[in-house]
Amino acid sequence: MTSAPDSRRTRPEGFPQTGPAPELVESGFAIENADASFLHRGLNLADLAHVLDLARRAIVPPDAERALLALLLEVTGIPAEDFPYDPEFGEPYNSRERFFVARIGDVAGWLHAGRPRREAARVALRLHLRRQLTELVTEAVATALDTVARAEEHAGTLLPDQTYLQQAQPSTFGHYLLSFVYSTVRDARRLLDELDVLNQSPGGAGCVNGTRLLEDRDPIAAVLGFDGVIPHTRDAMWQVDGLIHILATVASLLSNFSKLAEDLEIFSSSEFDFVDLADAYSRSSILMPQKRNPYALSIVRGASGVVIGRLTGFLAVTKSPSARSDNLIFAYGEVPRALDLSLRITRLMGGVVRTLRVNPERMRQELDRGYTQATDLAEHLVQLVDVDYRTAYVVVGNTVREAARLGIPGGGITGEMVDAAALAHTGRSWGLAGTDLSAVLDPRAIVASRQAEGGAAPAALERMTTTLRAQLRDLAAQAEQRAAGFEKAELALVAAARAVVDGGARR
Repeated sequence: MTSAPDSRRTRPEGFPQTGPAPELVESGFAIENADASFLHRGLNLADLAHVLDLARRAIVPPDAERALLALLLEVTGIPAEDFPYDPEFGEPYNSRERFFVARIGDVAGWLHAGRPRREAARVALRLHLRRQLTELVTEAVATALDTVARAEEHAGTLLPDQTYLQQAQPSTFGHYLLSFVYSTVRDARRLLDELDVLNQSPGGAGCVNGTRLLEDRDPIAAVLGFDGVIPHTRDAMWQVDGLIHILATVASLLSNFSKLAEDLEIFSSSEFDFVDLADAYSRSSILMPQKRNPYALSIVRGASGVVIGRLTGFLAVTKSPSARSDNLIFAYGEVPRALDLSLRITRLMGGVVRTLRVNPERMRQELDRGYTQATDLAEHLVQLVDVDYRTAYVVVGNTVREAARLGIPGGGITGEMVDAAALAHTGRSWGLAGTDLSAVLDPRAIVASRQAEGGAAPAALERMTTTLRAQLRDLAAQAEQRAAGFEKAELALVAAARAVVDGGARR
């Protein structure tokens, strides 16, 4: 006896019987096709690897294998902008399928064996991003090396270093610049670490639980130059945390450059006149003839905000339940665009630093006018007079206040002035009348005293630049080695496909 039909099952099953609504085409499919250029090359490689793997397992017939590979090799030579991607047909994969079927008929259907379309896109995204990551590391290293070179050049250029835009302590412009290199090094290392995570293959994962057609996922990973496979098939299809980490790191990289750009914009103002951008990185005012604006710095600062926005937007998208397409539909464009923007801004920042004109005279003039020696004077009094630092701090602070009232710069403070402040605060004179404080108040002597690790003294700075150069060379070598490995694997894959096609033609 058969059971009666379930009256509750009224929803349609199976794929849609009509074409997409124009609103869907103009929004969703148009967005996805706008990202096709990022995936095109990787989709071709993913398809080549899949067909070769099916043939290795004797799943696809030899004639179909050769027909597919010949067509894929042809498409591999077509630039993305010349391929007929059309949102009217759906996402980019649908345009490819339509093109393949038009050329070789249902033989193209072998591409679907054991693999959903999203798997091809997941592979393609990783192939594209890994090249972007190695290129970005290479450019970050180049910019960092430019900054190291300028730091070495200005190891002796005195600077009134600042906190809160207030003069803090005597330092050098070289020491100041070097502080931005360390952050760049850390971010470059993070990018290589994230490359290790990214360079794992989702191939053979199917939709959520693999496929009976592929019992071993390693061969596809190997021919595509992946280091291994993502262990869990569902995770392989739907993970986004690695993409979040990539966006967070490039946001950090550009945030570091933005800090330097904001400082340089202030330093290049007529009020400071510490530095000046080269003409090539400036822009004139269309109205005010005297103005030459540091335009490149605005681009750096704005781009940092854009990348932070991309990170925030992607986080908002990916907080949905698991196994949702919206997690990755937008990733195909957002992540590559963020990396591309970061690459261009990194190059721009390198050019700014490399060509920056520095005005040591103005820096020294402001240093001599201010009171950046105050901390060293207080520390000297702790040792000389045997008082606690808090008492020395108050006495020096009151001395500086009186000196400023009288128009006496920090280098002109005398023992008599300190004695007067000490008497007022502690009730006794410290006996400093006639004491020569010039060595304690000399900015160059103060800088020379900073011999400890990380200090601004020439020897300390030289130790840092030597170490940084070695670290940066190592990072560049790692990026170059990884990029060369990817290129080698991808060329070998294309050659293997061509050998199959050529072998069939000879027969």
